[in-house]
Amino acid sequence: MNFLYPGFLFSLLAVAIPILIHLFNFRKFKKVYFSNVAFLKAVTVQHSSREKLRNLLILACRILAIVFLVFAFARPYWSSGSAGAFENGNLVNIYIDNSYSMEAVNKEGSLLDEAKRKAKQIAKQFQLNDKFQLTTNDFEGRHQRLVSLEELTNLIDEIKVSPVEHSLQQIINRQNTTVAGKRNQYNYVLSDFQQQFVGKSVIHTPADQILNLVRLNANTIPNVAVDSVWSLSPVHKPGDQEKFVVQLRNYSAEASSGVPVKLSVNNQQRALATLNIPAGKSVRDTLRFGGLSAGWQKAKVSIKDFPVTFDDDLAFTFKVSTELKVLQLTGGVSEKYISALFGADPYFKLSTLPESGIVYSGFHNYNLIVLSGLKIPSSGLAQELKNYMKNGGTVVVFPDMEVDPAIYSSFLQALAIPQTVSSSKDTLSVSTIALKNKVFNDVFEEIPSKLDLPKVNRHFVYTGNNTSGREDLMGFPLNQPFFSKFRSGAGQLYLCATSLDPKDSNLPQHPVFVPLLYKIALTSVQEQPLYYTIGKSNFLTAAPVTVNPNQSLRLISGKQEVIPEIRQVPGQTLLYVADQIKTPGIYELFKSDTLLSTYAFNQGRAESDLHYADDKALQSVFEDKKVNLTKAGGDLSFKAVENNHTELWKLCLVLCAVFLAVEALLIRFFNKLKI
Repeated sequence: MNFLYPGFLFSLLAVAIPILIHLFNFRKFKKVYFSNVAFLKAVTVQHSSREKLRNLLILACRILAIVFLVFAFARPYWSSGSAGAFENGNLVNIYIDNSYSMEAVNKEGSLLDEAKRKAKQIAKQFQLNDKFQLTTNDFEGRHQRLVSLEELTNLIDEIKVSPVEHSLQQIINRQNTTVAGKRNQYNYVLSDFQQQFVGKSVIHTPADQILNLVRLNANTIPNVAVDSVWSLSPVHKPGDQEKFVVQLRNYSAEASSGVPVKLSVNNQQRALATLNIPAGKSVRDTLRFGGLSAGWQKAKVSIKDFPVTFDDDLAFTFKVSTELKVLQLTGGVSEKYISALFGADPYFKLSTLPESGIVYSGFHNYNLIVLSGLKIPSSGLAQELKNYMKNGGTVVVFPDMEVDPAIYSSFLQALAIPQTVSSSKDTLSVSTIALKNKVFNDVFEEIPSKLDLPKVNRHFVYTGNNTSGREDLMGFPLNQPFFSKFRSGAGQLYLCATSLDPKDSNLPQHPVFVPLLYKIALTSVQEQPLYYTIGKSNFLTAAPVTVNPNQSLRLISGKQEVIPEIRQVPGQTLLYVADQIKTPGIYELFKSDTLLSTYAFNQGRAESDLHYADDKALQSVFEDKKVNLTKAGGDLSFKAVENNHTELWKLCLVLCAVFLAVEALLIRFFNKLKI
């Protein structure tokens, strides 16, 4: 048996009062003389025995009445869970949900303020030797320690709304990282219990854990959020038209009409739109604008939607580049199609090297390398191209049909593309084209019923055991590849079955040739994500950066500065920020005073869904595990958090009353009993 308030047990000293009364009988007797007392003496002896028994019974009733009255105030209970001894104290772990949804209001004010008040109310009922631990969405290191009640109160006062999101299972796991030892552990979760926070998966908790879920109820309010944004432009060139798709989502049960959408770039308004969004649906719109200059662009999509405003803005960044570098390695001086294609657009910076004068060290400076008609592709070239693709480069191979197929077979083997090559002089027409591939997805405004595809007079036949890793952009009948894509490291290899010689095919003169090579070149640019999500994106990607031992990179946004951990991987530099970034906004990456890149951080949109899990849904995720669900205004005392226990204070009051009644009956009727 345990007691909620064992301090009242000191009142058991009151049992000394009836004992003292019993030991010292203060009644004075008067002597009465009789002539013959023989019969009277016998009666007196008999009554004296009865009197002693009566007094002992009355004493026992009084003692037991006092004992059970004290027990009632000490609140005894039986518990089936394992509990530490009282003298070891308690460990009280309180989680306060400080996500954006806790900014919602009810009659008590904001939910976060109400959670703070209730947390203090919970803490004050515990004893001086008890220890406390605070948990919030920030998972701060300073909260991972045991503190006193006074320190806990100060920590609670410092809690602010955080963009970091976690699930209920993650919160429970975090609370249980601290070992209670011999202490009794009590876990409180104070939250509005959004559906996304609770989830649908089974939540696992320790068998002996005392868990209490305290629900905070908010008023039902509508909400429209800027859900996401992405670009339809494969690259961003100065002065070109940009196309960004914006998706808005209505989390309300009613339709929202006339929602204004504004797109600004570098603090200048670039596009406007007005959208009507059905209840519970998402709507997309494409925003077009142009006239950007070269460099990093800081953009933001914003709407006006009250009273929930934390998801009304979505920041993103992208870079407008002035050039895309292409390298052509050619085995024939007469090759002209690649030069004509990329030389006509000043955005493409084409360099051409003959097969005999290839400089391997400069490969990393180019976004795209095109091999056209090489006579003797060496294993050394294959190894350098393999490293180039490992770092994210893109290679296009147009073979020379006059070369022995075995040479190209060895070359592809060295590129880790195990293909056996044989030659065919059959005249064929390309029969299939992957129009849904990103290379062709926006080439045709309207797909004709019969496509005019290239015709081939001579071609190589590729057969290999890695067809599962092959993606055919165009193909011959019987699933034979004509123009295929292979993944290699972080890059890709595009392999054609014929050369660019007009005698072998009409591909270089066909209308599909220009968009094919253009899109391959444009998609070869490795762009960083438009934005990252706070709490979910632990590392950032950047172009390869060389840092001296005494140097460091800095991410700066206003007065906030973050020094990331640097890790070099093939083709890029990874910047690990862990949980250092907690504020949404635009962050600039500096090496000394040189700007390297810009990054946008936004809070997740899970908090935008203001739908809450009911008691049935909460209990279902815990399955057979019994948890206490306390609603707003409910009892936050010990009895609300002690699992699998039986309260005994009412029984103690009943027993106290029973023994008082027995005492009264003994006093009134015991002397009247016949012997």
